Amino acid sequence: MSAPERIPPRSVTADGRPAELLARGELTVRGRIRDASNAALYCTVSHEGREATCVYKPVAGERPLWDFPDGTLAQREVAAYEVSEATGWGLVPPTVLRDGPYGEGMCQLWIEATTEAELLALVDTEQPEPGWKAIGFAEVGEGGTALLVHADDDRLRRLAVLDAVINNADRKGGHLLPTPQGHLYGIDHGVTFNAENKLRTLLWGWAGEPLTGEAVETLKGLKTALEDGAALATRLAGLITPAELDATRARVDALLESGRHPEPSGEWPAIPWPPV
Repeated sequence: MSAPERIPPRSVTADGRPAELLARGELTVRGRIRDASNAALYCTVSHEGREATCVYKPVAGERPLWDFPDGTLAQREVAAYEVSEATGWGLVPPTVLRDGPYGEGMCQLWIEATTEAELLALVDTEQPEPGWKAIGFAEVGEGGTALLVHADDDRLRRLAVLDAVINNADRKGGHLLPTPQGHLYGIDHGVTFNAENKLRTLLWGWAGEPLTGEAVETLKGLKTALEDGAALATRLAGLITPAELDATRARVDALLESGRHPEPSGEWPAIPWPPV
C-alpha cells in the first residue's frame, strides 16, 4: 500500500485542494496543543489517498468571551481566511468549518514555520536600525527597557492591512509563521471582526504612513467583494453578524478614505499581552 500524498501549504492553494481535503477528509486526533488558551488539537486529515497535518479547534472547547458575545472563535477564524483569500495575499492557512470528533469546529492546515526568519527583536537603541520599524519600549528586567521592533517587511505590511480590515484584537509575535519557502502566514484569528474598534497588534511600525499602491488596489477589490450579493459577502454572512459585516465594510472604506495605516486610538492598550 503506497503512502498518502502529503499536501504542502502554498503549492496547491490555487485549485482549492487543501480546503477540500480539510473539509471532507477523515480527522484523526494525534495530540493536544497545550499552550493554546482554548482547546486546540493536532490532527491528521486524510481523503482519497491524500493526507495533511492540521489543527482542529472544536467550538465545544472555546471559553466564552464577554467582549465577543456573538458567534464563535471557529467562525471568525474561517471568516479571516475568507477575507485573506479575497485579498489574493494568502496570509491565512486554508481553514474550514466542519464537524469533527468533538463536534463542529475550525480545521486549519498545519504550517511548519522556520526559526531562521527574524521578524521581531529587542534592541538597545532609541531608534530602530534601517530595515526595522519601532513598536515601543518594553521592560527587560530590573527596571531596564529595550526597544521592541519588527522587520520592515512587505509580508508583515500586508498582514498589518489585513488585521486592520478584520479588526484583529490579538496579533502577537507567536502568531507569525514564516515558512522555509519564504511565505508568511498569520494564525489565531478567533478574536476578530468585532463591530467595535479593537485593533491590538505588534505591527504598528507603519502607523500613520501612506498605504502602498498594492494595498490600495487590494482594498478596492475587497470593497467590491464585500458588496451585498457578492460571493465573499454571502459567505461572511454565514460566519459573522450583520453588524460585524457592516463594520468590516466601514473599515475598508475608512482605510481607502484615509489612504494610511491606522494609528492606535489611545482608548485601550494597543499591544496584546503577552506580546509574543
